[in-house]
Amino acid sequence: MAISKELLEILACPRCKGDIRLNDQGDGLICDKCRLLYEIKDDIPIMLIEEAKPLK
Repeated sequence: MAISKELLEILACPRCKGDIRLNDQGDGLICDKCRLLYEIKDDIPIMLIEEAKPLK
């Protein structure tokens, strides 16, 4: 896993400030409350609201 557990514990959704989790593929972070996916590119989470993809 490219994102450490310690980093996952401190990261929060920039929109609602809620918890996020790693998706099953390991290439994105999901906020269940906002239904957004924040992609991980080159081992760096892209935590910009305007770059997030809505979940279906």
